[in-house]
Amino acid sequence: MADSTHAIISGTRRSAAVPGSGRARRVRGDAPLAAVAAAFVLAQLVLVRPGMGLGWDETVYVSQVSPHAPAAFFSAPRARGVSLLVAPIASWSSSTALLRVYLALLSGLGLYLALRAWRGLFPSGILALAGALYASLWVTLFYGPQAMPNYWVAIGALVCAGCLLRVRADGRTAGRATVRAVTRPRMRAPAGGGDRAALSGLLAGAALMAWMRPVDAVWVALPLLALALYERAWKALAALLAGLAAGAAEWVIEAYTAYGGLLQRLSDGSAIQGGLGWHFAVVDQLRSLGGRALCRPCTGALPNPVVTAWWFVLPLLAAAGLVLAVRARRTRPTLVALACAATAAFPYLFLIGYAAPRFLLPAYALLAVPVADALAHLVRTPAGNWRPLALSLTALGLAVHLGAQYAVLAHTVDRTTADRIAWDRTAAELHRLGVRPPCLLTGESAIPIAFYTGCGSAATSGNNANSTREEIVRTARRIPAAALTTAQGSPPDYARSWTPHRLGDLRLYVAPSAQ
Repeated sequence: MADSTHAIISGTRRSAAVPGSGRARRVRGDAPLAAVAAAFVLAQLVLVRPGMGLGWDETVYVSQVSPHAPAAFFSAPRARGVSLLVAPIASWSSSTALLRVYLALLSGLGLYLALRAWRGLFPSGILALAGALYASLWVTLFYGPQAMPNYWVAIGALVCAGCLLRVRADGRTAGRATVRAVTRPRMRAPAGGGDRAALSGLLAGAALMAWMRPVDAVWVALPLLALALYERAWKALAALLAGLAAGAAEWVIEAYTAYGGLLQRLSDGSAIQGGLGWHFAVVDQLRSLGGRALCRPCTGALPNPVVTAWWFVLPLLAAAGLVLAVRARRTRPTLVALACAATAAFPYLFLIGYAAPRFLLPAYALLAVPVADALAHLVRTPAGNWRPLALSLTALGLAVHLGAQYAVLAHTVDRTTADRIAWDRTAAELHRLGVRPPCLLTGESAIPIAFYTGCGSAATSGNNANSTREEIVRTARRIPAAALTTAQGSPPDYARSWTPHRLGDLRLYVAPSAQ
């Protein structure tokens, strides 16, 4: 009996957990992720500069909640997630710098939480490297502090994919623990807290994606929906569908109240995007990598091969990551990341006839995980004299890549800042000419310049048509108004008698009501 008792006591001691050891491991695992997120925030504040003015699309989103100017026309493809995201700052402050700092901090927090959703599926070092690779792309740094939706779709996609995988992993772990508890009654089965947290994260990630861009959310979620159905993961499926429905609810309701129904809104959105259909936009996306915020029409020479080389290496490393995952017995998370990246990228590579580098941010975020896995393997696996060579080549490749990314970012920030300074200068000139709030602008770049001026904007044709000739004329009799054209352009017929003024590449036709 003494021997038996001693055996029981010894076994109990071996199986007992050291108090705080699990928490310490979690803290150590989270530290690299937090460091990457903090570096990402700092890089945005230093390289993108908080003082950079708002862009065209940003003025549309911000104007919906800002008291600075009337709300701009909200076209069918847009969703109000960004407007709600910026509301805590934009609803009371017109400071662009404050808004940029707020968004930079928020984007860093989002990156940390998204990487953390994959904890336990990959080593923390791999996840930190994945975060660093994604955060160092010029397009990620440029759009992280901007009031734009694509970065947040990427964050939601990472959270969704990671949490769905964790729901399944936790479910299998709980099942095995329950079997052990039956055969060894002294052990407790897990309480399922991890499973509940993963379900909550899955719902939140899906809601975030749909809140920002409902159609993009559906594309990203397709592999996740298929996996949940195939494995009969009903709780995960319910959480995913509930999140998509919650995020898209406002967009769907607005479709019926303001756009003539859901099908009409989808049709209008397709028309604004040039008509969805088969379009080979891969080359267009390559052209946009040189720093073009919107490549429409997408013509001209391709950027320097040093700038685009990473784009060709990306799928090769992702495929290598899949091979490694099969060997390491973590095929499922790698396949999920690759499948979601493929469906996220598909419409922007093959269904629209133009390009913008931000469109592929969700695909880049998802691909970063298997790519990081492959890179880590490249520098760890070679033995003997091959290891220093592999390490040196990888370091050289990353250094060239980072240098190219920084060069594109610096050029893009400088050009964008200059454009927005020009809008601000135009607004100041309009104020000098008597066009002050309440006021109305129409014509060339009317939407962003109207926001800078504090005016409303109107258009009688095009993607942002929201008025008629008669309405503009009536409004111009009541409040100051101006029609903007290029230096070589002609004013609309109702503005031909308005007083013209030349400012750089613009002509400002000011209505008599402003004189």
